[in-house]
Amino acid sequence: MEINRIATIYTDFPGKFGLPRQAGLAPSLRGRIVMEKEFRRAEAFRGLEGFSHIWLIWGFSESAGQWQPTVRPPRLGGNVRVGVFASRSPFRPNGLGMSAVKLERIDYEAEDGPVLYVSGIDMVSGTPVYDIKPYAPHADCINGAEGGFAAAVADDYMEVAAPQKLLERLPEDKRRGLLEALAQDPAPHYQDDPKRIYGFEYAGFEIKFRRMENLLILEDITDRV
Repeated sequence: MEINRIATIYTDFPGKFGLPRQAGLAPSLRGRIVMEKEFRRAEAFRGLEGFSHIWLIWGFSESAGQWQPTVRPPRLGGNVRVGVFASRSPFRPNGLGMSAVKLERIDYEAEDGPVLYVSGIDMVSGTPVYDIKPYAPHADCINGAEGGFAAAVADDYMEVAAPQKLLERLPEDKRRGLLEALAQDPAPHYQDDPKRIYGFEYAGFEIKFRRMENLLILEDITDRV
């Protein structure tokens, strides 16, 4: 089977470090989905406005290397191995990801439209999208489902210390998304150095932070322009 890109999603993350590890964990992070020319047809989206969320099938464009039978999930500290099919690791036989995101609106009037605006993303900017499907709550939400090892860390959020003067360097509509992403603790769990400074690019800014026990401290925000 051949699989072709139907769209590209553009987000505030040019690299994968700093991104939430799952969709929906940082609801304020937004993305813009631009269709390939062949699929810029309004009738292809007829009825989609009635759904609050959509599934995106996409490709791990930032990951390289062959598939691995076991992987080390970051949320387990990076030291515990589980089977690749018990994880959402990018090192899979086929580098496909899937995310349920909120559909904010569809812009049919855009020059490259229809353009889909979504939130709760977990993809780097430029990620190829291979399919879009509506999220159907009556079928996709399974009551009583078990979460395995992931359930133990599902609510494992960090407290974030972020001076207001630093946050004011960001556009106002980007601040909440950054705080939500930082609360996911993007630093590697196998490193425990409270003096180490980590950094990633977000919305055209360089973000610097460090982790001290259960507190994540925002150190600096620098405009990269």
